[in-house]
Amino acid sequence: MPRLNLKYRLYENRRNARLNQTIDCSGIAWNHMVALQRRHYALTGKHIHKYDMARHMAKLRRRSPSFSYLKTIGSQALQDISERQDRTWQAFFKWVKTKSGAKKSPPKFQKVKKYKSFTLKQAGWKYLGENRIKIGKMVYKFALSRPLVGIIKTVTIKRDNLGKMWVTFSVVNDVPEFKNGMSKIGGFDFGLKTFLTNDDGKAYVNPLFLKKELSTIATLNRSLARKVKGSGNWYKAKRRLAKAHEDVSNKRRDFHFKLAKELATTYGIVCFEDLNVSAMTKLWGRKVSDLGFSNFLIIQEYMCKKYGSELVKIGRWQPTTKICSSCGHKQKMELSDRQFDCKECGFSLDRDHNAAINVKRAGASALGLEDVRGATPPILA
Repeated sequence: MPRLNLKYRLYENRRNARLNQTIDCSGIAWNHMVALQRRHYALTGKHIHKYDMARHMAKLRRRSPSFSYLKTIGSQALQDISERQDRTWQAFFKWVKTKSGAKKSPPKFQKVKKYKSFTLKQAGWKYLGENRIKIGKMVYKFALSRPLVGIIKTVTIKRDNLGKMWVTFSVVNDVPEFKNGMSKIGGFDFGLKTFLTNDDGKAYVNPLFLKKELSTIATLNRSLARKVKGSGNWYKAKRRLAKAHEDVSNKRRDFHFKLAKELATTYGIVCFEDLNVSAMTKLWGRKVSDLGFSNFLIIQEYMCKKYGSELVKIGRWQPTTKICSSCGHKQKMELSDRQFDCKECGFSLDRDHNAAINVKRAGASALGLEDVRGATPPILA
């Protein structure tokens, strides 16, 4: 059964100060573990295993007065921090060994004020039903914006840049059984002019929310720069700027969720390219960040799990843009070429539409399905 995350807003309360303190202490613990790991890596070329690190932190928590703040966090949250750092170290060593994919780095120090969350697994929390949860010895209420269904596995408390508190339940829930032999397949190509183009030629346009608010954000940035850092007005200006960025993020996220749900409920199999977004950002900068390709794929994967469809990622090195979807001929394409004109068979089609058809076929082939070529699109004048 797939794992789903359900996020809810915690009500404002004086008890939330306890959660803020726990997050701050978790940030201090994170930095202490990073320091230990870096020292060990410099001496041995290896990292401390997560179980050894967890045992060491548990010993400090019990015996050392200097580390009494660890009692605020709880053993479960400390274990989660050591596990997250261990996964990062494993990814770093894998990249060092293979040198494939995006570069991975060891865990880094974080500013305590910017540290975001802590996670509890089997202990340290109790769901009391409806919109009430007990964390430690205190009871908190949250806005029950949607039903909380499924078996709860972990509970994460997170604060955002505006200081709002959120609770996220990671739950296991049943989804409809997926049968790829009886499902509609859709191929989708990402683009800069249109957010998505499917294999039928339909374009999904991204509203570019950040671009619309650039003048407002620039004004707020100038206002913040004129304030004395650390003053009351500086904090007010900083909060206004964070609120503007949050509004943009929420609008983009809402667009992504609605589109991902539409695709997950329309298609049994959705096929996308696995893009190198970091390289695209270096080339085209802010626009790529505004489109949010990576976040959309994460949301699409979540929606596919929720509604019982399947997400297939095509390797980024497959030349879907350069191959004719009619005859299979491969030819060179410049970024400025918006129309694919096959030099072999004379077939002509929009560049993104042609790529989406090839993405669909590559996805079907990866699943071992029959050729899904279907009717050949008409040759455009």
